Amino acid sequence: MRNIEKMISLCGKAADALLLTSVYSRHYAAESGIDEGVAIISKNGCRYFTDSRYIEAAEKQLKGFEVLVIDREHSYYQRINDAVSDFGIRTLGIEERYLTLKDYREYEKRLNAELVDAQDDISRLRWTKEDWELEKMIRAQEITDLTFSQLLEIIHPGMTEKELRAELIYRLLKNGADGLSFQPIVVAGPNTSMPHGVPSDYVLQKGDFVTMDFGCLYDGYCSDMTRTVALCEATAEMREVYAIVAQAQANGIAASKAGVEGSVVDGAARKTIAEAGYGAYFGHGYGHSLGLEIHESPNCNPSGKDPMPVHAVCSAEPGIYLPGKFGVRIEDVVIFEENGVIDITKSPKELLIIG
Repeated sequence: MRNIEKMISLCGKAADALLLTSVYSRHYAAESGIDEGVAIISKNGCRYFTDSRYIEAAEKQLKGFEVLVIDREHSYYQRINDAVSDFGIRTLGIEERYLTLKDYREYEKRLNAELVDAQDDISRLRWTKEDWELEKMIRAQEITDLTFSQLLEIIHPGMTEKELRAELIYRLLKNGADGLSFQPIVVAGPNTSMPHGVPSDYVLQKGDFVTMDFGCLYDGYCSDMTRTVALCEATAEMREVYAIVAQAQANGIAASKAGVEGSVVDGAARKTIAEAGYGAYFGHGYGHSLGLEIHESPNCNPSGKDPMPVHAVCSAEPGIYLPGKFGVRIEDVVIFEENGVIDITKSPKELLIIG
């Protein structure tokens, strides 16, 4: 089933039609990305509205939509109201998460239909990926793995976190990425104890851990991975913590399969870290789903009560963070199947001592 057909299947339930205002839902429905626009999905027709900058690309790329231009004579509100009238729409399902209060008030005032929240129904469609979506995510992950292998050849004492981030971004794009799935986290030494540390002018030194958390976009779909490497040498404590994190990830992956609640997967990894005496130093969840966005649902964290569906794509990223000393995170991306998961991250996970 094509994605637009899944969207149409929601119509007549929470609302007569859907008003897609986020780039993610528009990309999902059209199976192609146009930066600007608004889409209407209904059982009586589907329309996509955008301005002259994007109209030619929209007409070529967007399948299943009637594409109409927005200009001085035809505003978004007018185009939407025309569709409301033509398709007999009384209620419009909106994406509450992606609308500002100002936009919501304007739509509520100007549109000739009642607005109802359809966010959960729309988002849930993306929990399970189609095979063609998985292929794009695997390609994005291949680019990320290749970039990591190249970074291993250039990391050295004396470069800064910002310099390493610049090299990372350059290689992602040179290797075929369409963009970044998020701003890379590149931290070293004591800064690795901050899970979402911001790259700084800190100079990499012999004996540092270096953590790189990064991903790219390929045809709209995200990759994500984290690797922590040691620069020139590693202490016994660094080796011990790294081994615990690696085992926690392995145990989380072993507990992962479709039908298992996300909290169970998280618990398998969290138990490993807690039993080793580091439970207080693992504060974030074990994993999050990803796809068109870097953070989607369902999630493998302590509050993840939803069973993971077949072809959910989720990160596996336990960590230990010792304030003022160092931190370790190892992250792969896995595809949930009936009897386990497929790990699509191919970069080595043993402790690498480089330089």
